[in-house]
Amino acid sequence: MRPTAERSARASVAGVNPTELWDFVETARDEVEDPTDTDAVVEALAAQLAERGPEDVLAFDAALSHLLADSYTTDLWAAAYLVNGGASDDGFDYFRGWLVAQGRDTFESAVGEPDSLADVPAVRAAMAAGEELESEAMLAVAWDVYESLTGDELPDTDRAALPQLEAMWDFDDEHEMRVRLPRLAALAYDED
Repeated sequence: MRPTAERSARASVAGVNPTELWDFVETARDEVEDPTDTDAVVEALAAQLAERGPEDVLAFDAALSHLLADSYTTDLWAAAYLVNGGASDDGFDYFRGWLVAQGRDTFESAVGEPDSLADVPAVRAAMAAGEELESEAMLAVAWDVYESLTGDELPDTDRAALPQLEAMWDFDDEHEMRVRLPRLAALAYDED
């Protein structure tokens, strides 16, 4: 009996390994001239995924959903708000897409201690220039590659549900931001 596409998709994501996701991202970063160019990283990542085939694309998408769930925290949202001068629901998602494209070390540091983003040169440069750090393309890379390989939309996989956020506070409250994210707040509020 031949497995259905849905059953095959579920089986392929059962053994998702987040380390493989980071291997894909780091290889893509190594392949581009400027690893801070998120669009170039996503393009290199898409090429890698396309070479691997639909099952690996599904596994990548499932692993990515778990990373995004792990990074769905109030403190990181506040950091994104400071870095980008605001962050809607979608803006926070796109910021986390950008963060994934920065590689494992930056991602894990930011999730563990959001104020560590003050040490990232791209963050410092973007805040100084008033630019936003976002990548919707990173969030859609698996969808786009899967569709180009199969002609079908990416099936539902074992995507991680977003956790309940801790209590939010007023991200426009400068004092609160200085207490919770002192180094990022200094970049956002202090004049040179």
